[in-house]
Amino acid sequence: MSDVLVGLVDSGVADDLHARVAAERAFAFGEGDVVAPRAATADVVGHGSSLARTILAATPAASIVNAQVFHGSITAPPAVIAAALAWVVERGARVVNLSFGVRQDRDVLRLACEAARAAGALLFAATPARGPRVFPAAYPGVIRISGDARCAADEVSLLASVQADFGACPATIDEHVRGASAATARITGKVATLLAERPDADAASIARFLESIARYRGPERRTARA
Repeated sequence: MSDVLVGLVDSGVADDLHARVAAERAFAFGEGDVVAPRAATADVVGHGSSLARTILAATPAASIVNAQVFHGSITAPPAVIAAALAWVVERGARVVNLSFGVRQDRDVLRLACEAARAAGALLFAATPARGPRVFPAAYPGVIRISGDARCAADEVSLLASVQADFGACPATIDEHVRGASAATARITGKVATLLAERPDADAASIARFLESIARYRGPERRTARA
């Protein structure tokens, strides 16, 4: 079984998880509005730590490449996210967890996703089950994940909808994070498990794997009100 590096672009990773962190940097704007990497700091939001716990619980072969972009809230400029994404791919992350979404398409973020995919990285991004599309999930080749209340902790759904490709349990293992962000971490963990066993798996084979284990097919059905 091979070690798998999982890129986590989020709010950081708690100290108790550092034994499984392969590398970490924080990203923010510095002087002259230039993105400046710096030493990572404590995860004061808890979002990234919860995602990391969920991913790492799925496979003992995974290590986190921690790119901290959220400092105090789950918001960051697209240029900062783009720099962090480029860094985790440079550090060898094969799969990247992007449990967030921004409403507007930004060239810098789109180009960063294109470069990451060209380098062989698999990008998993959160998307809402309904409503306007978000980025980076809406970019071509990014695998779109939504929360699916039908799914138990280890289950996956094949949504194949306008909004999302796959769904998963909408809660992290500690239940600190819920919704599409949590579901993205659930699927990232499953993919890391597969890559540990099949390091040469490509995006198409990953999609086939997720389809093959899908417990549900099609979007959740909502009962109409009278």
